Amino acid sequence: MIRPKLIPTLFTLPALIALIWLGVWQLQRLEWKETLIDRLHSRASAEAVVLPSGDLEIDAWEFQRVTLTGEFLHDHEVHLLNRSLNGNPGLHILTPLRRTDVPGAPTVLVNRGWVPFELKEAASRPNGLVEGPVTVEGIVRFQRPITGLQRVFLPENEPSNNIWYSVDQAQIEADAALTLTNFYVVDGNTDVPGTYPLGKQWILDIRNDHFQYALTWFLLAGALVVIFLVYHRRGGPSE
Repeated sequence: MIRPKLIPTLFTLPALIALIWLGVWQLQRLEWKETLIDRLHSRASAEAVVLPSGDLEIDAWEFQRVTLTGEFLHDHEVHLLNRSLNGNPGLHILTPLRRTDVPGAPTVLVNRGWVPFELKEAASRPNGLVEGPVTVEGIVRFQRPITGLQRVFLPENEPSNNIWYSVDQAQIEADAALTLTNFYVVDGNTDVPGTYPLGKQWILDIRNDHFQYALTWFLLAGALVVIFLVYHRRGGPSE
């Protein structure tokens, strides 16, 4: 017969409750993430809608497929570094699009796609500098706050050298003297004169590890119970 000792029990019981709570919380996060992934895939594969004017709400518009028409401002293109494609190093070209389809609409930053490092400068890919009205169909993305270890290891943007490691709306606005929306559009066009930039650079495979996290917490809770029982079955040190 096992007779729980006071001090081990006082340590074990709160820890067990915490581990079980963490497991349940991860299961709740799993359900939320699955719903989110389904919604994002549905939006990205739906018929494109005309992009409204002004800023958008992230919960209602992230990954929404949209269409907009305007003229690219190639003189203000942004080079977003350290972006690979099929293992090849390169960067993304983000170019402001002055809209012509919605009067008075603010300029929208468009991620036109990937280029190798040797085509970093606009002059090296003149055919891809599309002039005149152009219609873009793509998905809406939002600037994410930089937190945690990313803040520590991500280098600072260098607007004066057109070196960018993150999409920072305020910095880009200041550097280009433009008023931009609080989102950008990732161009889905894969047929660009001169091949580059290569469009459709988005990933819909969002990580969903919450089941593994939940299983880990529940296994730790089970291990704690086993240790507690074994400790008392062997008698443990006397109190």
